[in-house]
Amino acid sequence: MKEIAKKVFDIEIESLRYVADAIDDEFTNVVDAILNTSGKLIVIGIGKSGIIGKKIAATFASTGTPSFFLHPGEAFHGDLGMVSPNDIVIMISYSGETDEVLKIIPFLTWNKNTIIGITGNPNSTVAKNSKYHLNICIKQEACPLSLAPTSSTTAALVMGDALAVALMESRQFQHEDFARFHPGGSLGRKLLVKVKDLMRTDNLPFINENSSFTELLLRMSEGRLGMVIVGDGGHVNGIITDGDLRRALMHNPDTTQLTVSDMMTKTPVFVDETEFIHQAEQLMIDKKITAVLVGSATERNVIGVYQIYNV
Repeated sequence: MKEIAKKVFDIEIESLRYVADAIDDEFTNVVDAILNTSGKLIVIGIGKSGIIGKKIAATFASTGTPSFFLHPGEAFHGDLGMVSPNDIVIMISYSGETDEVLKIIPFLTWNKNTIIGITGNPNSTVAKNSKYHLNICIKQEACPLSLAPTSSTTAALVMGDALAVALMESRQFQHEDFARFHPGGSLGRKLLVKVKDLMRTDNLPFINENSSFTELLLRMSEGRLGMVIVGDGGHVNGIITDGDLRRALMHNPDTTQLTVSDMMTKTPVFVDETEFIHQAEQLMIDKKITAVLVGSATERNVIGVYQIYNV
């Protein structure tokens, strides 16, 4: 079974190399056409090519190119109303002769849409009716019967990925742009959410330098941040974390001799409220701390606390 798996990988890798070697200036023409359109990018395909088309459309949409997948059967029964004259249409059909796809061509021609064909046959009907054609001809399918689309669908998928990446590079698409299209994911949270959006501002656990050990414990417990802020009225003299407290007790278990001044860290870490969460969290990971003060390190004032638990 392992040998079969390796053989499939070898065949499909070789197929991708074969298709890559055939890429020419037509690829550049396709990228330029998509960049210059004022419309959307619509991907059409059916069967295995349709499944690949859905993924390609999703990749385009998430990387800065407005795109959606259109099923040719649904299109032929009314969904062609989604297609405006400024849209570019990618038609995926390895044979280039898929009947359901061919039925859409007369409308697209009448509607003056630019058609990009992705096929394995430059002489096919789809290719001949396309303004641009991307050849994904392979030497063989990985299927031992040469029937199930395997290498051919992989080639179509990678061609779509190549277009998406080329468009990203051309548009100088950045992490922040990607996050805007993924606000619900962890990346969106890290690259869009700022410290001010998640920091704790209510009932911050302040104590003064003259506080007793008992007052320190009570305030740390009430604050539920695993720390207290030594200062008054927003001004910070230092902080005491639960780690500082444990280390002080290990060094001297006589609580009557422990003072706030001796236990506190006089140079706590500050972050600005406008910093992105991923920047604050990386700082905390690097310093191996679980909480930072939000405010100005220069003026030593604090307006909130941001805390994580996964450092």
